[in-house]
Amino acid sequence: MSETHLPIEEQEIHLPENAYSELKTGESYKPILLESKKYPEINGWTVTWGILMAIIFSAATAYSGLRFGQVFEAAIPIAIIAVGVATLARRKSALSENVIIQSIGASSGVVVAGAIFTLPAIYIIKETDPTLGTQIQVNFFQIFLASLFGGCLGILFLIPFRKYFVSDMHGKYPFPEATATTEILVSGAKGGNQAKLLLISGAIGGIYDFLMTHFQFWAENITSTMTKWGTQLATNYKFVFKMNAGSILLGTGFLIGLKYTTIICAGSFLSWWFIVPLLGQYGAMPDGTLDGTLVSMSTLDPELIFSGFVRYIGIGGIAMAGFIGVIKSAGVIKRSFGLVFASSKKTTHEETKVLRTQRDISMRIILFGFIGVAVMIAAFFLFGGLSMKLPQILVGLLVIFIFAFLFTTVAATAIATVGTNPVSGMTMMTLILSSFILSAVGLQGGTGIITALIVGGIVCSALAMAGGFITDLKIGYWIGSTPMKQQSLKFIGTLVSALTVGFVIMILSKTYGYTGENALVAPQANAMAAIIKPLMFGGQTPWILYIIGAILAIVLDRIGIPALAFSLGMFIPLQLNIPLLVGGFIAWLVSSRSKDEIINKARKEKATLIASGLLAGGAIFGVISAILKYAGLDAPVPECYIDSLPFNLLSVVMFVGLCIYLVWHSKVKKV
Repeated sequence: MSETHLPIEEQEIHLPENAYSELKTGESYKPILLESKKYPEINGWTVTWGILMAIIFSAATAYSGLRFGQVFEAAIPIAIIAVGVATLARRKSALSENVIIQSIGASSGVVVAGAIFTLPAIYIIKETDPTLGTQIQVNFFQIFLASLFGGCLGILFLIPFRKYFVSDMHGKYPFPEATATTEILVSGAKGGNQAKLLLISGAIGGIYDFLMTHFQFWAENITSTMTKWGTQLATNYKFVFKMNAGSILLGTGFLIGLKYTTIICAGSFLSWWFIVPLLGQYGAMPDGTLDGTLVSMSTLDPELIFSGFVRYIGIGGIAMAGFIGVIKSAGVIKRSFGLVFASSKKTTHEETKVLRTQRDISMRIILFGFIGVAVMIAAFFLFGGLSMKLPQILVGLLVIFIFAFLFTTVAATAIATVGTNPVSGMTMMTLILSSFILSAVGLQGGTGIITALIVGGIVCSALAMAGGFITDLKIGYWIGSTPMKQQSLKFIGTLVSALTVGFVIMILSKTYGYTGENALVAPQANAMAAIIKPLMFGGQTPWILYIIGAILAIVLDRIGIPALAFSLGMFIPLQLNIPLLVGGFIAWLVSSRSKDEIINKARKEKATLIASGLLAGGAIFGVISAILKYAGLDAPVPECYIDSLPFNLLSVVMFVGLCIYLVWHSKVKKV
């Protein structure tokens, strides 16, 4: 008797029972969308909405990352919006289309991470070093092309490993972000209500941050120095409390969860509340004279002790965490080599027999893609104003391709296991080693710095893309999309996101800058700038601090504490970490108040939507504020009000109100 299949819109849509569990011997996974049937995937609706999502979330994540050092993953809010608009438009094949919209749009977060972690360092060095500033020219095409080339490499490198991660290892990796996104897409019947909740919370978070940052109705940071006793603590004991009062970090902390926000803050507390006061009491530094006289650090502000000394310990820890990740993934890299060679030997006839849900872009096209990207990078090095010679171009290409390939599986494994990509640590390793290599072949000065940072930017973008794209492919695997179509359209998302992030970085650099008072934090880019200058010019490199951080990372890894999260906490300013902990605590609170686990789960899901809205809304309105400031449309604020007691106290009241909103509106009494 033949089996009859209903159209997907007439089926009861749900994931198979073995979607998240390991397969038994002889068992196979059957996705929701039938392998033998074609579904609407590439059309005007999916491409238009995918591009729109890529533009909006590229701008939002670039602002969030540069201002607060946190790049949020766009997959979940994009999936919610896709489901919502499809429900409102009554799309008949929404499930197959929404996977593609999410995949195109999710290019935003990964391309942005690759760009903002490295390329703003060019601006930072230009602004902080008058000698080098005249040698360094920054332009839009450097940012755009580095992001584009890196994103394309990340896609090409990951495709041969798709089968290993999403199929061969089925049920062995948890894929936390892919799981959450898939659940949202599958539960599309509730999409209209979800989208409405997301839009309302987004409006609240956006208006809240807009009033705070653009109109300056209240202080951005809640700090102990707003009181007399707090100022005395900072001056005498180098102890300070600081917390950003915005909606972005509160929402981000909720999505990260209590476990990792606690680890991040533990690193921050070690830096700010132990090492900084310790150095402030007993530390000494050269006074800059030729006789090497030492002066006490007690004369420095806590912020200067942190930025001038303590954060380098965090840099060492981040770099070592990336190195540990490579060592742990050595087996995966070795197995992946075999998969690549096996795929390259398939004939055209064999490829045509592959089921729709298992069909990738062919290895022949991938190889031609590698050649094409290599030629374009070489042309960029030759004609992009870098004045590189042929041997230097070849060395630069080798560095890019070798590091991008070696770290691709590390990035994918990290995302598949914990949902966090240690891309900054791996990029720091790349930057340190590539700086030594490039300086050895004669690239120094302004040209050497720009080249090393562009190389780092390309590798960083490739690793970010590889980690993020494995999430999209796993979502497609669970639902039953065509991998080849996801892979093809990912290049469009990468192009749009690279254009957007190039524009946003230029706007933000002219509006806020990356150095000085009230500048953008850009912590990862500042770390890259701090690393590369002494490596390229033989200056004083704080090796002892790097080594302390590296040893600490090894110890943390041995005792089972995520070294990367802890080291990031040591490196990122205190005010950006404490609100993460508050958000993480609220996530634990709303998911544990009831004795009924089903109600707890429903509350957590509802609060996740609200937190995603707060985060996305705050970031989007932040970009709007930056554009208005760039256009000269600043909001006049009385100087007597800034830093006054009402200005600071209102910040506390508003932040507490935002937390209450997140907790109160997550209430679900019954399901």
